[in-house]
Amino acid sequence: MPSTLVRRKASAPEERSLPATPLAVVLAVALPAALTAAVAWGSTSIPPGEVWGVVWRRLSGEAPRPGTNDLIVWQLRVPRALLAALVGAGLGVVGTAVQALVRNPLADPYLLGISNGASLGAVVAIVLGLGAGGALGLGLSGAAFAGALAAFALVWAVARRGGGFAPLRLVLAGVAIGQFLSGFTSYLVLQAGDEQQTHSVLFWLMGSLSGANWQMLAVPAVAVPVALLWLQARARGLNALLMGDETAAGLGVDVTRLRRELFAVTSVLTGVLVAVSGAIAFVALMVPHVCRLIVGGDHRRLLPVSALFGAVLLVVVDIVCRTAMDTQELPVGVVTSLLGAPALLYLLDRRLGSGS
Repeated sequence: MPSTLVRRKASAPEERSLPATPLAVVLAVALPAALTAAVAWGSTSIPPGEVWGVVWRRLSGEAPRPGTNDLIVWQLRVPRALLAALVGAGLGVVGTAVQALVRNPLADPYLLGISNGASLGAVVAIVLGLGAGGALGLGLSGAAFAGALAAFALVWAVARRGGGFAPLRLVLAGVAIGQFLSGFTSYLVLQAGDEQQTHSVLFWLMGSLSGANWQMLAVPAVAVPVALLWLQARARGLNALLMGDETAAGLGVDVTRLRRELFAVTSVLTGVLVAVSGAIAFVALMVPHVCRLIVGGDHRRLLPVSALFGAVLLVVVDIVCRTAMDTQELPVGVVTSLLGAPALLYLLDRRLGSGS
């Protein structure tokens, strides 16, 4: 095959797709609208004009006005809405990267066991009473991140045994270790000391943004854009991976090194996201898959569109979680599964029915 033809295929692995730019523009407009709605709607409704007034006064350094609206907007709802956008964007990005890593459009971070490790770390912190800081000042987020890194190290060690870095070995190692960690997590849940502790564990395992604050935004606000830029710079290499290792190597891609770097980046980013939001299911699977159906598989277009779509989706889902019931808040993972699974099945049915 001529090298120019190979490069063309690596740059655009799927020709049948819609233009990505209009969709990206629509999502870029929808995101601030969704963020505004997330801050305005709730048990206490606040007019959008007042929302932006509070934000402007805070950003410009003006003294806050007396009353509860300033506290509700700036201290409670703005950090939560921004965290939802960051986590959604991060899940869209990490899902896209994992699917390229293992060459499987149905893969997500749970497949590699990283989310299971983060969940185990968080459950240990809750059961031992470390959620508010605890030993060494780790707290819930620190314990979850430590668990993710421990799972990463285990999967890495098993996947690298015998040399090489084959996708099948990586997936099998991730699934096996993930199931082991999940079983241990279930055991700890059964050993929880009281009903409130068990409720906290289960709520966190299903994903929650209820504890969002300005301090929690710092790490994901850096990790998500850095990971997106790093992956975007390697978009051609990701395209080449989808065509097989031999073709990618023929294009000059160091397949083993790229896979190793992808695994490290996705593991760290997954750990960061799970540490601040809990284990939110289905988003990392659904978002890149839906975006791929719309804009094609070229990662130069797929990555930014997945980030924007994931951000908008999770902000909207969090609005539903906060407002759907009067007496309690729904876990984010429950809503993403209930809304996402039928939507993905519908899109797949349309795609298969059209013979695509």
